Amino acid sequence: MGEVISIESRRPPRTPDTAKPLGRVTAMEPLWREVVGRRLRERRHSRGDTLSDTATRAGISPQYLSEVERGRKDPSSEILAAVVGALGTSIAEIAGLAHQDLARGGVRMLAA
Repeated sequence: MGEVISIESRRPPRTPDTAKPLGRVTAMEPLWREVVGRRLRERRHSRGDTLSDTATRAGISPQYLSEVERGRKDPSSEILAAVVGALGTSIAEIAGLAHQDLARGGVRMLAA
């Protein structure tokens, strides 16, 4: 089997009281949920849909959809299927685009 790498080792250190990154600018690989969320938001914008419109069609709250798009929530497969259906696309297409993003390097810079 492969080596186990903790999520904490991929993230910049955080202060306990503010939960803000410490230190300098850090390069890191984004999480899958962040890349997928970005792709969902891009698709929604390209359709000219609002958060509310898409969330209503998907049967979720606009607040939850916003958190998914920002990579703050990791949606279940059922929620993801509902959102991509509301956007007129498929899980396979969104996953493929996310895979391409990660394969191209997928590293982003975070200002700390």
